[in-house]
Amino acid sequence: MLAGKTVLLIIGGGIAAYKSLDLIRRLKERGAVVRVVMTAAAQHFVTPLAAGALAHGRVFTELFDRDAEQDIGHIRLAREADLILIAPATADLMAKMAHGLADDLASAVLLATDRPVLVAPAMNPFMWAHAATRRNVARLREDGIAFIGPNVGEMAERGEAGPGRMAEPTEIAEAAARRLAPVEPGPLAGRHVLVTSGPTHEPIDPVRYIANRSSGKQGHAIAAAAARAGARVTLVCGPVNLPDPAGVTVRPVETARQMLAAVEAALPADAAIFAAAVADWRAAREAGEKMKKDGGAIPALALTENPDILATIAHDPARRPRLVVGFAAETENVVGYAQAKRARKGCDWIVANDVSPRSGIVGGVMGGDENQVHLITETGVEHWPTASKSDVAERLVARIAAALGPLE
Repeated sequence: MLAGKTVLLIIGGGIAAYKSLDLIRRLKERGAVVRVVMTAAAQHFVTPLAAGALAHGRVFTELFDRDAEQDIGHIRLAREADLILIAPATADLMAKMAHGLADDLASAVLLATDRPVLVAPAMNPFMWAHAATRRNVARLREDGIAFIGPNVGEMAERGEAGPGRMAEPTEIAEAAARRLAPVEPGPLAGRHVLVTSGPTHEPIDPVRYIANRSSGKQGHAIAAAAARAGARVTLVCGPVNLPDPAGVTVRPVETARQMLAAVEAALPADAAIFAAAVADWRAAREAGEKMKKDGGAIPALALTENPDILATIAHDPARRPRLVVGFAAETENVVGYAQAKRARKGCDWIVANDVSPRSGIVGGVMGGDENQVHLITETGVEHWPTASKSDVAERLVARIAAALGPLE
């Protein structure tokens, strides 16, 4: 239950804001002290007077409130709560959270808090399904934000229905209680999990390099999921434009040789997931100065093979983790090539995906927010449905935890 807990309820500006009044009652029934922040848009749907009457306290609405901000009121709100609950959470408010904006009281509180956050989205189905919203939700999940809903149902717009309806107040109150329940040790507690992510950049000269299209999103999602499962996680990461996952030790590298060295330094580990897209080749000789195009002959680019990080670790009996998982990005014969790769590399599992334009993934797998993978093990092939990269990571980490079993 919520007895003795302080819940800071942020009411966003959507028609579902009317449900927030009942939500206050449901939270108080469970023993919570409820403090309320309302956005400017929310006040078009319900009044601070109504919310304050039910919460038995002042409703906070302004970032630059002369009285509240004398002692940095938004910081107090952010730190004095046991849980921050956003209901309804609009597409706009979630976008602000995902991008770290803080231009009003609600978003400033959310950026300043170190407390658990629970989000109850509510919006039109087309807004919920929009690629931008899906990206923001994936980012928030990776940041450790929990969600309740949205549910499927009728919308305020005449004749429209689908996912986007805010969860019912009783559902949200129960989810809040679960969020504050004592934390049980995760299935990977006490384990060390090593993850590689992103591309490598292999220099040709001080300006140019050989690389690939990997964004690092899947590898980062796996590292974040493993950390949430209780593992101590080391993430060896090539050049990406992603924030570091919460609770993860990150070792940034540039080249394949640097990645191998960082992986070897991070061992021993209970499990290693090699999700990085390592360049197969590098320039045999890196030019010390920028190679100039002077109208003469095109310079020959001699290549040499990079170290095979997956095979190196998988075939090393002294340092090999108990479970070694590789990735295979293919454009044809996905399962067949991945099965051959698993045998050749000596790893336990291969996660294979189709990165061709034919994959059917909106925005493409490499750089996109969704994935559709095949898990290839010694015993067979599992074909997983298309899902967000965060969901793929959660499912893979659950399988890893089951394979490792309880810590002895």
